[in-house]
Amino acid sequence: MYILWEDKDIYIDDKEFDIPQVDTPPTLESILNEDDEPFILEDTCLLNTENIDAHSCETSSLASSDSGDHSSNRNFFYSNEIDKVDAGLPTAITVSNVIAVGTSHGLTLVFDQNQALRLCLGTTATGAEYGAVSALSINHDCTRLLCGFAKGQITMWDLANGKLLRTITDAHPPGTAILHVKFTDHPALAVCNDSGGSVFELSFRRVMGMRTCESRCLFSGSKGEVCCVEPLHAGPELKDHPITHYSLLAMASLTKILLIGLKPSLKVWMTFPYGKTDPASVPLLAWQFVAVQKTINPVLAFCRGDTIHFLLVKKDESGTIHVIKPRQLLLNCDLISLSWINPHTLVLMDSTEKLRVVDRPSQEELETVDMAELQLVYNSSHFKSLATGGNVSQALALVGEKTCYQSVCSYAGQIMYLGTKCVHIMTLRNWRERVDHLLKQEKFMEALSLAWSFHEGTAKAVLGLFADPAKRKGVVADKMVEILLQYVDRSLKKCPEQGKIQLMEQHFQDMVPVTVDYCLLLQRTDLLFNQIYPRLVENSVARGVFLESLEPYILSERIGCLTAPVMRDLLSYFQENGMMDSVEGCLVHMDITNLDIQQVVQMCWDNQLYDAMIYVFNSGMNDYISPMEKLFQAIGPPLREGKPLTDEHVVMGNKLLVYISCCLAGRAYPLGDIPEDLVPQVKNQVFEFLIRLHSVEAAQEEEVYPYIRTLLHFDTREFLNVLALTFEDFKNDKQALEYQQRIVDILLKVMVDNSDFTPSQVGCLFTFLARQLAKPDNTLFVNRKLFDQVLEFLCSPDDDSRHTERQQVLLELLQVGGVVQFDEGHLLDLAEKTEFYQICEFMYEKKHLYDKIVDCYLKDPLRKEELFNYIHNILSMPGYSSEEKQLVSVKALQHIKVSQTRLQMLCPLEHTPGREKSLNPQTVLKLGPDLHELLVDLLCQFSPQQVIAFLKTSQDYRLEEAIQITEKHKLHETTAYLLEKKGDVQGAFEVLLQETGDEVPSLIQRVEEALHDIIALCQRSSHGLNQQQREVCVCVRCPINLGCDPVYGKGKLAEIQGLILGMLETFNYEQTLLETTTNLLNSDLHWSLSHLHKAVSRGLHPRQDHCNICLQQYKRRQESEEEIIIFRYTHIFCDICLLVLRCNTTNHYVEVPTT
Repeated sequence: MYILWEDKDIYIDDKEFDIPQVDTPPTLESILNEDDEPFILEDTCLLNTENIDAHSCETSSLASSDSGDHSSNRNFFYSNEIDKVDAGLPTAITVSNVIAVGTSHGLTLVFDQNQALRLCLGTTATGAEYGAVSALSINHDCTRLLCGFAKGQITMWDLANGKLLRTITDAHPPGTAILHVKFTDHPALAVCNDSGGSVFELSFRRVMGMRTCESRCLFSGSKGEVCCVEPLHAGPELKDHPITHYSLLAMASLTKILLIGLKPSLKVWMTFPYGKTDPASVPLLAWQFVAVQKTINPVLAFCRGDTIHFLLVKKDESGTIHVIKPRQLLLNCDLISLSWINPHTLVLMDSTEKLRVVDRPSQEELETVDMAELQLVYNSSHFKSLATGGNVSQALALVGEKTCYQSVCSYAGQIMYLGTKCVHIMTLRNWRERVDHLLKQEKFMEALSLAWSFHEGTAKAVLGLFADPAKRKGVVADKMVEILLQYVDRSLKKCPEQGKIQLMEQHFQDMVPVTVDYCLLLQRTDLLFNQIYPRLVENSVARGVFLESLEPYILSERIGCLTAPVMRDLLSYFQENGMMDSVEGCLVHMDITNLDIQQVVQMCWDNQLYDAMIYVFNSGMNDYISPMEKLFQAIGPPLREGKPLTDEHVVMGNKLLVYISCCLAGRAYPLGDIPEDLVPQVKNQVFEFLIRLHSVEAAQEEEVYPYIRTLLHFDTREFLNVLALTFEDFKNDKQALEYQQRIVDILLKVMVDNSDFTPSQVGCLFTFLARQLAKPDNTLFVNRKLFDQVLEFLCSPDDDSRHTERQQVLLELLQVGGVVQFDEGHLLDLAEKTEFYQICEFMYEKKHLYDKIVDCYLKDPLRKEELFNYIHNILSMPGYSSEEKQLVSVKALQHIKVSQTRLQMLCPLEHTPGREKSLNPQTVLKLGPDLHELLVDLLCQFSPQQVIAFLKTSQDYRLEEAIQITEKHKLHETTAYLLEKKGDVQGAFEVLLQETGDEVPSLIQRVEEALHDIIALCQRSSHGLNQQQREVCVCVRCPINLGCDPVYGKGKLAEIQGLILGMLETFNYEQTLLETTTNLLNSDLHWSLSHLHKAVSRGLHPRQDHCNICLQQYKRRQESEEEIIIFRYTHIFCDICLLVLRCNTTNHYVEVPTT
C-alpha cells in the first residue's frame, strides 16, 4: 500500500468530543464577538516528510484508517460545525497551515491543525447577497485569505483575527462568477478567473491607510475561455530560484495552454494546443519543482482527457529562459483531477472517481483506490454561473459538468478531497510505514523485498529516507535485520508440531533460503551464523534444512567461509546422511583453515573424495606432492602386476593426470589458480617428483622411474598429451627446458626396446617426439638412430601381429612431421615389403605419383573397393594437372576387367543424373567415344535395363557403332530408340514390329507394350511425315489377324490401307471440330451467365410507391409479412394480386422484401 486515506463511513457525534447540548444555537455575530485568544499558528505545516528519516520524527496525518505504528492520525469531520452556524453545504476548500472550507451560504470556516474551528468568516446575510463561496486561496505566509463568490465578489480576510480587509466588486465584468482566485508568491499580487473565461491580475496596495485593489485583464474570454489558472509557488528553500522572479502563471483554455510571466512585465512565454480532445474533458494544471539532471527546475503538468504533458522551465547560464516539453504520459481514463504529492509522484482522479498513484519517472501506476463513495463536491453550478443567470457559453458549461477544481488541493505532501460530510486527506506512507504495514499482515517476504528496493534505491514513491546512499542503506539495513529476526522467530513458532516430516521440512524450506539470500545481500554472514543459526539449531528439522540450503550458496561461491561450529555441523550432517558428494563439492569451494586437516583428509580418502583430498592438501598445507604419492600408491601395484584396473583405479588415474596437468600449468585443482608466488615452486616439485629414480618406500625389485612408468602404462597417449601441453609454456625458462630434455631422455630409455609397451604406445611416443621436433623453436635433441630403430620395429616383415595397428602408428608419425627423420627411399622399400600400402600412398602422394596409388588400392585387400572413389576424386576435383589425371585414367583402364560390380561402380563415373550440374565442366575429364561404346557393350551384356538410361544421358557415343552393338545383343527397344534418334523412323517401326511378330504366341504382354510403343512413335512422328511416308508405315505387313470382320479376316493390311488412312483423316477432322465447338459453347454460356448475374444483382428503383392493382402504398405496409414483387420494368405488385394475373403474366420478376 502506498497511500493512507480516510474511512468514508465513520462519523463522530457530539458525545465523542464532549460537546454540550445547547437550547439555542449561537448566532454568527455571537461567535465572532466571543472573547478568545488570538489565533496563533502552532506549527508551520501539517506534514513535511520529504527527505527525513522516520526515526527522527513521527509523521502526522489528519486522516487515516489504515496506517503504520509510527503515524499519529486524526479524522477531520466538519458537518457538526457547519450545521451549528447554518453554513449550508461545502463548496470549496484550500489548505495551508490551516484548512479553510467555503459553503453555499457564503460562509468560510477556518480550522486549525488540531481540527478545531477557529474562525467563521462572513455572514449569512452577506452570503445571500454574494452567493456561495466559489473559490478560496491562502497566501504563502498564511496571513491572508481570498474568497471568491458565485455572484462575482471577492473578499480578503486577515487569518490572524478574522477581520475583513477588502471587498472587491469591480475586478472583473459583473454578472460572472469567480471560478478561481489565486495568490501568487508576490505578497501583493493575485489572479482571478471568472465564468466569462477572462483572467485578471489583482494588485493590492495600501495608500495612506486605505486598502485598494487594482485589476488588469491578462486574457479576455472573447479570445478563448480560460477555465483553469495555476500560478507557480516556490517554498522558502527555493525563494531565490531564478525562475521565481518572473511570477509564472499557467492558464488552461478550452483549446490550449498559455504560460505567461507577470514580472517584471507581462510576457507570453509559450502556448501549447491540446490537439483533438473530448469537448467534455476538464483541463488540468499542476506545478512542481523537480530535480532534472542535478538541477531543480519547475515542471508544469497539464492534461485534458487521458494524456498528461509536462513542460520544463529552466534558465541557462546566459539568462535565456527555455520551455522544454519532455515525454508525455498516456492513461486509459478521462481525468478530472491532477495533483503532485512529491516531485516523483502524481495523484490523479478519473471521471469514475478512481484515485490513481503514478510514478512520473517510470510512468508506472503504483496503486488504484476506488473513491466512488467519497461524495466529492463538484463545482458545476459555478461554471454554469447559475447564480448570475447562467450567461456562459455551452462549451464552458459542458466542461463544468465534471469540474472539481475547488474540491481538491495539495499541501506539504498531502492531498485534501472535499466531501459533503468531511474532508478526506490522502498522504503517502513513508518507507517504514509501508514495511510495517506488510509486517502487520505477516507478509515477511513482501516486506523484505520492499525493504531491499528501498536499500537499492529502486522503489517508487519513497518518503522519509536520506538522499545520501550510504545513510539510506544503513538505515534500511538495520530495519531488514529486524525483519529477518522476526521472520525466523515467527517461523519457529508457527512450525507444525505434529504431522508428516515433509510438512515441517517444507515449512522451513520456504523460510531459510529467503533468510540466507538477504543476509548475503546485506553482507551480514555474522547475522546468519551467529544469530539466526543458533535459533534454528533448537529445531532439528530447521537445522537440517538450513545446513542443506547452504550447499548451493557454497558451490556458487556466494559463501566462502563458515564459522567453525557451522562447518563441523555441516560436515557431520552430510556424513551422517550419506551425502558425501555434497561434502566434496562444498570442501573444494571453502576456506578449510579452521578444520582438522588430518581428520578431513582421512574422511575424504575413506569415502573416495579425491578432489576434496587434493584441495585440502593444497589449500590447507600448501602440499602438492602428498596427493600424488597417495594416488600412485593406489594405482601402481595393479599396473606393475598386469592386473586389470577397477573402475575406482581408473577414476584415480584420470584425476592424477588432470592434477599433474593443472600443477604444471599453474592452475589449482579442481578449480581456481595457484598463487603466483608458488607457481614456479610447484612446477619444480612436480617435475622432481615425476623423474625420481625410485619411490620413497621402494622394494628391491622396483624398476627405475616408477612414476613415469606407471603413467605410461595407465594411459600413454594422455600422459604424453599432458607433457605436450606443458612444453608449450617452456620457451624462455632455462630450468624448465632442462626438465623437458630430461623427461624425453627418460621416456626413450623406458619405452624403447621394452617389450612391456605395445607398438601403439611406442608409436605414440615417437609421434609426440616428432611433433616437438617439428616446432620452429625446438630445443630437444633426439638421436636419429632411434627413429630408424623404431621404423625397423614397426616395419618388421616377420611380425604379422598387430599389422593394422603398426601401420596406423607409423602413418600418424609421418603425418606429424616424422618423415624428415627417415630416408624416404628406405622407408618406401620397407613399407612395400611389409605391405603398408597406406604408407606407400602417403609417400606417393607426397611425390605426386597418383597413378602408382592405384596399384596401392588394388593390392590392399581392405581398401580395394575404394579405388573407384579415389579415381573419381582425382578426375573430378580441382588441384590436379591434366597430365596427372591422364596418367590416372590410363592406369585405371589398364586394370579394368569385365566385372559386373566394377561396371556398376564405373557407370556413374561421368553420367550419374544430376552430377553434371555439380561439377565444373572445365575440370571433368572428357572420355573418348571408344570408351563410351565399350561401356555400352558392357551394359548390354551385364545390365541391359540400364542401357537406354545411359544413352539418354550421354552424348559422346557414335550412333552407327551403338546401333551395331545393340543389334548384336538383340536389344530391339534400344535399337529402335537409336534409330529414332538417328531419324530413321521407318526402321525403328520395323524393328518394333519384328519384335512384336516374333513373340506374339508366347509373350502377349510384351506385344501390348510394343504396340503402345508403335502408337507413341506414330504420334510423335506424324507431324513430320509426308503422305508417302505415312503410307509406308501402314503398308508394312502386319502378322496380326484382325478377326473382327469375316470380309477382312483372312486379308492383308494392303487391302485395307485406304480404309485405315481415311479413318485417320476423319478422326483428326472430327477431333478438331469437337474442340472448336466446345470452345464456342463454353464462351457463349459464360457470356449468358455473366449478363444474367449482372441483371439479377442490379438494384431496382420503383417508379411508383403503390401496387398497380390494389393501389396500396408499400411504405405503409412494412409491418405486414406479405411480399411485394418488382418487375424489371419497375412495376410493383402485391404477391396476392399477382396470383390473380399470373396466368396472363409472362415477364420475369425478382422478389425483394418490403424493407
